[in-house]
Amino acid sequence: MKTIKSISIIFLFMLTMFAQPSTVDARIQVGISIRVRHAPPALPYYVQPYCPVDGYLWIPGYWAYNEAYDDYYWVSGVWIRPPHYGYLWTPCYWGFNNGYYGFHNGYWGRSIGYYGGINYGYGYNGYGYNGGRWSGNHFRYNTAVMNVNRNIVHNTYVDRTSIHNNNAGNRSSFNGPGGIRTLPTAREKVAMRQTHARPTAAQTTHQQVASKNRSQFSSVNKGKPANTTVNKAGGRNTKQQIQKGAYNNQQIQRQVVNKKQNQSSTVNRNRPVNSTNVKQQRANQQSQKSVNNIQRSTNRSTNMNGTKPNQTMRSVRQQNNQTAPKQQQRQQQPQQQRQQQVQQQRQEQPQQQRQQQAQQQRQQQPQQQRQQQAPQQRQQQPQQQRQQQNKDQNR
Repeated sequence: MKTIKSISIIFLFMLTMFAQPSTVDARIQVGISIRVRHAPPALPYYVQPYCPVDGYLWIPGYWAYNEAYDDYYWVSGVWIRPPHYGYLWTPCYWGFNNGYYGFHNGYWGRSIGYYGGINYGYGYNGYGYNGGRWSGNHFRYNTAVMNVNRNIVHNTYVDRTSIHNNNAGNRSSFNGPGGIRTLPTAREKVAMRQTHARPTAAQTTHQQVASKNRSQFSSVNKGKPANTTVNKAGGRNTKQQIQKGAYNNQQIQRQVVNKKQNQSSTVNRNRPVNSTNVKQQRANQQSQKSVNNIQRSTNRSTNMNGTKPNQTMRSVRQQNNQTAPKQQQRQQQPQQQRQQQVQQQRQEQPQQQRQQQAQQQRQQQPQQQRQQQAPQQRQQQPQQQRQQQNKDQNR
């Protein structure tokens, strides 16, 4: 009976071991995986890209180590889907102990553990996490700390109590002499003893891709990697997106400038330069109207008289050919001739005025003579009457 009980206990223990997910392992995740003699470079400055999908969590960038090249390489910060609802990410960190810099792996868990007091920014200020919190199966983002597109992410809040991004302050990437000197708190020690989950497959492939990119190694980039962040694992880096956006903005600006130039050119075309151009336009319009009227009349005559359309078209063409050279001559007149004509008109104006005045004077002369003869006649009338009376008396 004792043997049966012992077998059943062992069987139950094995079931509990296999029932746990493969990503759960507290001892490996908290332990040190790599030891290096020289310290890692400082954390580079970077800007967090917008969260691409609702529910993704920010994994800050860090310096990893490649034993084959004996060099540090930068793993870009990235947005990652957590393995379970309610899980948070405790970042990895480098810690100095007994002459070596040891790499402490990051892990997923129900609470944030100790990550060496490193200020990674964007919610990871060295202690705990202020970038967001879980509300049931939904993650709420603190927009005072995280860059979130509210058209995609709707679960947000604002908490400005502790904002310390990595673009200011201490940029040390390790814990120990010359870096950050902190010890884990009681709460962080409890979180370190809890059940943890390994990094997701997307995180491991993301780190492997960075380990194969020579431009990410510190010996090449001198501690300033080109790809500091990406929007998601396997996505484009932020700098490429910014350059593409700037190129698109330049295209938009060029399109706006071209539209303005086209509008100004059309306005200038519609505007008359001077009065002569207006006269030419009116003359051209009248000629076109006359041509159209002739065509209509010819068409009517062809329908009424039964004449051939070719003859009417020939007559129209002849008229057009006659009017066309006149218009061309008018258009080809040089400006000097036009100016001379204007000057001649100005000189002829006083001569015309003199002629008009002479005509007016000629017309006024008989009127003046009549007015002068009228009083003389009035004076002569009584003399004539007296003479007639004297004649009558003598008779």
